[in-house]
Amino acid sequence: MRVITLFVFPFAAALASAVPFKGCQHKVKESIHGPPRGWYKHAPAPKHYMLELKIALPQPRFPELEQHLWEISDPSHPRYGAHLSKQETQALMAPHPETLDVVREWLASHGLVEENLIRSSANDWVTIRVPVGLAEEMLDTTYHVYKHAESGDSTVRTTSYSLPEILHDHVDLIQPTTMFARFKAFKSTLHWTNQVQPAGLSPSGGTITGPAGNQVDASCNNTITVSCLKQLYNAVDYNTSATNCNKLGLTGYLEQYANNMDLQQFYQSENPSAYGSNYTFISVNGGMNNQSYVVAGIEANLDTQFGFGLTWPTPGTFYSTSGKPPFDPDTTTSADSNEPYSYWLEYVLSHDTIPQTISTSYGDDEQTVPYTYATRVCAGMAALGARGVSLIFSSGDGGVGDGDGDPATQMCYSNDGRNVTKFLPDFPASCPHVTSVGGTINIPETAVSFSGGGFSNYFARPPYQEAAVSAYLAMLPPGTYEGLYNSTGRAYPDVAAQARDFLVFFQGKAASAAGTSCSAPTFAAFVSMLNDARINAGKTPLGFLNPLLYSSGYQALNDITKGNNPGCGTQGFNATVGWDPVTGYGTPNFEKLKDLVLAMP
Repeated sequence: MRVITLFVFPFAAALASAVPFKGCQHKVKESIHGPPRGWYKHAPAPKHYMLELKIALPQPRFPELEQHLWEISDPSHPRYGAHLSKQETQALMAPHPETLDVVREWLASHGLVEENLIRSSANDWVTIRVPVGLAEEMLDTTYHVYKHAESGDSTVRTTSYSLPEILHDHVDLIQPTTMFARFKAFKSTLHWTNQVQPAGLSPSGGTITGPAGNQVDASCNNTITVSCLKQLYNAVDYNTSATNCNKLGLTGYLEQYANNMDLQQFYQSENPSAYGSNYTFISVNGGMNNQSYVVAGIEANLDTQFGFGLTWPTPGTFYSTSGKPPFDPDTTTSADSNEPYSYWLEYVLSHDTIPQTISTSYGDDEQTVPYTYATRVCAGMAALGARGVSLIFSSGDGGVGDGDGDPATQMCYSNDGRNVTKFLPDFPASCPHVTSVGGTINIPETAVSFSGGGFSNYFARPPYQEAAVSAYLAMLPPGTYEGLYNSTGRAYPDVAAQARDFLVFFQGKAASAAGTSCSAPTFAAFVSMLNDARINAGKTPLGFLNPLLYSSGYQALNDITKGNNPGCGTQGFNATVGWDPVTGYGTPNFEKLKDLVLAMP
């Protein structure tokens, strides 16, 4: 029987009836050495410009929530599959009541009363809209407009902020302050094609042997379609259900809109049975899905076309979350809120039902995301896993670097003021509570060169991957890339899938796309199929996948042993037998995975 007990959080002193914030000594809460490389201070931020500040309150019971996650995700544990409800999860995410009181008093001292506040369903986030002038007073700081030299993006940020000392134990972080993440879609190339082949047909009529020993159309070595992926990953004969409550979710950010006419064209070409079907659109924080061809998003089209095309008739959900730089800091109407993960997490965690599988193909250099923000977002991912959601993320398109420039010559620098050369892991792929997907190419499969992979500088290596990663590191020659990566960090990716030559439709024309933006929705689609099989058998959905993948699931994956992921002026890591930081444990063999998950409780 699951028991969630009341937690009493000790404080050094009881809260006074009135907290003396006026004239209270401020103390630095968070600071960075300076803006990341490429950003420069442009001008003071206009005092009237509106900021949307998100205040994260401590979650004293998070270690308990994480323990639940490990237990219910471990196939060998008696509690496997006993996912938590929304109410149980929220109880484990909630701040202590004293924290709520202290923060409420502080906000009231600046004229912000309850009707000015937006609280998350677990009360662990408070959102306020304030002009820059008031934010500077509250945080004892000065905001500036910073510009990015290469892209021209603008953002209103500061490099340090302070809080009254009494607040430090009651506030984890406040953003936007020190976060300069540019947040990008993980796609590396796009080019037009005039050679659209009907799904399943090879120009030469020949076949090649796939990793499951089955025959795959030879055309799949040039163009990846829905049919190719089902052949390659051994799921040709599996048909999903539309009525068992299984769902696949896909996320969209940065004003990436999924064009419905392109989707229907895709269905006509690659999955005619799905023609005329649609997905559920959900707007998060004002996110839109503009249907003009002019603003169609290649990333959103890629995700929806292959994610929903592979899993039809499983119902699909497309989340569009607003927030995109560049913006105009001279206007008073638009809030500078390019931190979309927290908005999306707040939204989905507030709902009773959530798609069992959700794929995201966006991220950024881990070092540009403040540690406090990254750990809080990662904690939100853990909460979703505890509720039975499989979260799939692209591993990135920069190999061991950031994808900017030629991998053979690009230099990768730390942004801690030392400017030392180091590999640049991606976030959220580096979060230990998500499943990260790298990329492959060709048949037989090899690692694609841009497959993001490496080791987190923020998150320690989780127990579920200790044996696999230690074995890989033991195979490296002594001194390999010494000082360039954190050998004790969370290692990624966990798995892989095809990542190049995907035939998509964009603005009414056929195009070819590449990137781990291809591999993430692909792997997620096969996970959704596995959930479909388990639900049909009266079993719970898989939830957080990694403990399963690293304990026994890897035996049902196609091990990728060739290729590497260059970056930062190096050749990067090599794919090899077993787990590696290029393709993880490899690509799916659906029939083997299905037999495995149906044999589990």
